[in-house]
Amino acid sequence: MSHSRQEKINRIAYDIPDQTVFGPESGDLLVVSWGGTYGAVYTAVSDAQANGHSVAHAHIRYLNPFPLSLGKILNQYKRIMVAELNMGQLSRLLRDHYAIEPVVFTKIQGQPFKVRELKEKITDLLETLGD
Repeated sequence: MSHSRQEKINRIAYDIPDQTVFGPESGDLLVVSWGGTYGAVYTAVSDAQANGHSVAHAHIRYLNPFPLSLGKILNQYKRIMVAELNMGQLSRLLRDHYAIEPVVFTKIQGQPFKVRELKEKITDLLETLGD
């Protein structure tokens, strides 16, 4: 019965829209977000792009199952950063499902991300890649 239920969930993926990406389709850094982090992450990525950095943003709206196109998208970037307002649950899901090792950027103080915090982390990651 468990296998039957899992197969039903897996089939839902065919009805989920493809994952969209704001920015280049491949590059140095993809910042992944979900839930209430959208606005701050989008703004920080926009600012980084305006400064000439190779960074993109994917805001995930479907977690179980993930969009079918997500795996291909994740493989198009040198580094993945997941911005979460929790202990890193999405990062673990992505790691387990896609066998990737994302950079986990969490905040658990009960406050939203500040754009400045995200911009600093993005800049730090890009500098370690030699951007």
